[in-house]
Amino acid sequence: MKNYTARKPCNRTTYSAPKSTCSTCYKIFYTMAKKIKIILKLQLEAGKATPAPPVGTALGPHGLNIQEFVTKFNEATREKMGQIIPAEITIYEDRTFEFKLKTPPASYLLRKAAGVEKGSGEPNKKKMGKVTKKQIEEIAQIKMEDLNANDLSGAMKIIEGTARQMGIEVK
Repeated sequence: MKNYTARKPCNRTTYSAPKSTCSTCYKIFYTMAKKIKIILKLQLEAGKATPAPPVGTALGPHGLNIQEFVTKFNEATREKMGQIIPAEITIYEDRTFEFKLKTPPASYLLRKAAGVEKGSGEPNKKKMGKVTKKQIEEIAQIKMEDLNANDLSGAMKIIEGTARQMGIEVK
């Protein structure tokens, strides 16, 4: 690729193939982002990821350096030790990756707040535990960035619905 000198950008508004005289348009048109191979979603325990399954079996077929991912994930989640943290891993064609950490699942937070190991198999008949509105609000504030809600009351309704489906009463 050519060395470019700093020039004043042209006033072109289209992104068709640029003229060779405008280096700014040339860079915009011919510089592309990396190609994404796949986006994976994993739920792992914070600070305790290992190259063994499920990490190894999910990342191995894509030619990723599994130990590098495990090290970066464990460093990023060290302060949340013991929680389940979802990670969205973007793997590129050149075998590099980026990952984004999400908030813990609502079901995990509800089980922790209610003090139960798992939800009910029959939520409309058999109730497993109880949570208060204040606990629901705290969970909704934690989950707000990942939920499809416009405000806190909408997020609280989503979390209450999850609690009902798990057999956890909201008082």
